[in-house]
Amino acid sequence: MSTGLIALIDDVVGLAKVAAASLDDAAAQATRAGAKAAGVVVDDAAVTPRYVVGLAAERELPIVGRIAMGSLKNKLLYLLPAALFLSLVAPWAIMPLLMVGGAFLCYEGAEKLHHALLPHGPGHGEDGVVPAGTPADIEEERVRGAIQTDLILSAEIMAITLSTVAAATSSFWTQALVLAIVGTGITLVVYGAVALIVKADDAGVSLAHNDSPVSSILGLRAGSNPPGGADRALRPVTKAVGRGLVIGMPYFLKALSIIGTAAMLWVGGGIIIHGLEEFGFTAIGHAVHDFAAAAGHAVPAVSAVLEWLVAAAAAGLLGVAVGAVLIPLVHNVAMPAVAKLRG
Repeated sequence: MSTGLIALIDDVVGLAKVAAASLDDAAAQATRAGAKAAGVVVDDAAVTPRYVVGLAAERELPIVGRIAMGSLKNKLLYLLPAALFLSLVAPWAIMPLLMVGGAFLCYEGAEKLHHALLPHGPGHGEDGVVPAGTPADIEEERVRGAIQTDLILSAEIMAITLSTVAAATSSFWTQALVLAIVGTGITLVVYGAVALIVKADDAGVSLAHNDSPVSSILGLRAGSNPPGGADRALRPVTKAVGRGLVIGMPYFLKALSIIGTAAMLWVGGGIIIHGLEEFGFTAIGHAVHDFAAAAGHAVPAVSAVLEWLVAAAAAGLLGVAVGAVLIPLVHNVAMPAVAKLRG
């Protein structure tokens, strides 16, 4: 009995070690996949705050929460099963689909760049008209539009993740676990950041008008007593921080949008370069690598950073070129065709 019990415990310990190793491997792969999807993540965080602009402040967080739940549903209920089915049935299709997603990123980034450099009316996804209807109708329309936009970005995130994990392991359950970790983790990070962004100006107003930052715990509770010495000492700092948030948030959102656009072009161009190499067209990839290596050798002190910057810039330029080709095709061919199909 004792020998059998010891053997059973030994088996359980062995299984636990295998499970822990599998989890460690999944976590490492999830980290690598999440890093590769960084460009899409930044753009997602830059795009989402515009869906709460003009709505009541008390509805901002509930709206972000609804969009986050819709994003999680997109990733876990729709895209994850589709990605696993694709990995099992047609793994050869992963790279072509990833390149299609990369081309979409290039198109989106190039169109944003085009509207920024040559403004000629409402930007992409805007019609310049204030939506009609009750606040509830407007909120519902905003949430639905945000979730539809998120579906496209989430599909690209899951495709990048699948391509990364499929190259590292053939285990079905490891792929499923990594996709679930990345999908859930990115959703929490993105919409947690969005929640902080959309409430930052309200926090700034509260700090700027708070005469009792210590006794009210920075406005978290009502301060009924007169300001004390600690309040008077800290008040100039908190008021300055509050004014800085109110003044700085529009510039921060603008900078975030620029970073998101650059990241889309860089990631999209990099996906296309890598995809072409997979299909035997290595000239562009080799040229980018050689140019980046030459730049790194020219400044040995920062060679690694310079090589990365040059490679990213080259991928971004390719993304701009691909996007510039796609813009007229989408507007003059694809959009009219879709409009005709819709009747």
